[in-house]
Amino acid sequence: MVTEALKLRRPRHVVLSLLILLCPTPRLLGAQESQSVLQTDSDHDGMTDALEQSLLLQFVPKFMLSRQECSSLPAEFIPGLANPIVQDQNGTIYGQVFPAKVTGLSQTTAEIHFYHLWKQDCGAHGHQLDAEHVSVLVGRSSDHPISAPWKALYWYAAAHENTICDVSQITRASAVGAEERGPTVWMSAGKHASFLNETLCQGGCGADLCQDMVPLGITQVINLGERDEPMNGALWINSSEWLLAGKMASSDFPDSAIARLNSLPSREIALFNAGRHPMHATVAISGVTANAVAKSGTDTASAVSVGEASTGNALRKSYDKTIGALGSSARHVGKALHLKPKAGSEK
Repeated sequence: MVTEALKLRRPRHVVLSLLILLCPTPRLLGAQESQSVLQTDSDHDGMTDALEQSLLLQFVPKFMLSRQECSSLPAEFIPGLANPIVQDQNGTIYGQVFPAKVTGLSQTTAEIHFYHLWKQDCGAHGHQLDAEHVSVLVGRSSDHPISAPWKALYWYAAAHENTICDVSQITRASAVGAEERGPTVWMSAGKHASFLNETLCQGGCGADLCQDMVPLGITQVINLGERDEPMNGALWINSSEWLLAGKMASSDFPDSAIARLNSLPSREIALFNAGRHPMHATVAISGVTANAVAKSGTDTASAVSVGEASTGNALRKSYDKTIGALGSSARHVGKALHLKPKAGSEK
């Protein structure tokens, strides 16, 4: 009846206009909602959720996982909890995207972190929960920021960060063929250190192993948001049970690191902390020494249990093994630290 009355008083096109205003069509509502979604910035960092997810999917690395990995796959954690509890070990990768500023670059830049989070670290000094990551600095032309494509400028791989065994690396994206997509990243078995080159996995303090590697089947990439504005229920970011919050709080591309890298050959994969690596050989050799002493102690205990008659000879042999192992280790340590032997000492 209302429609008939309107027809009697107004032209047809006016009636249709009024009906559209009074009763929006499902298509019109869908467009409005879509526009709202595209403009949503859940973590309030100035970048929309849609843009952040697009960048995460474009640049997610190809992770290589050892068949000897003891912790199965990177884990997904139950959302909405204050502390991290594994929901499933299913190959989930978590991400973080935020605006970046780099001295000397006129481009619009952003920094992206990719976190592979684990139920446990089962290396020599294993522990529950392990948070490791790879990062990229991306940019696009400031002249046409909406239509310009994003390209990776620099990549960073964390390996034993902020320890004496730190062999984290930084390189130009062109050096690893990863300007428009993610690079191949090798994850050491049990320790989960990240490497931009498979041979680099042999460095550090001797605890890393990248053998029998296969591609990780990534099931999903979930945006963590920011540490003060978690997304997707990632309230466990700030838990004291791991060091994830600290990794999210700072940039992996300080001006000093980029300046040093740019002074090196274009294909270089450089150590992020160049001053620490001379000690790695010493630590690795110390590990060999400890193992040798432990084995010698085992030999001694076994010899003593044989009987009093042979104890003296067994102990002498065990003593000789121990002294030999320590002497060999000392010589290797000396070479690693570039020390010269004293006159008359064994060479």
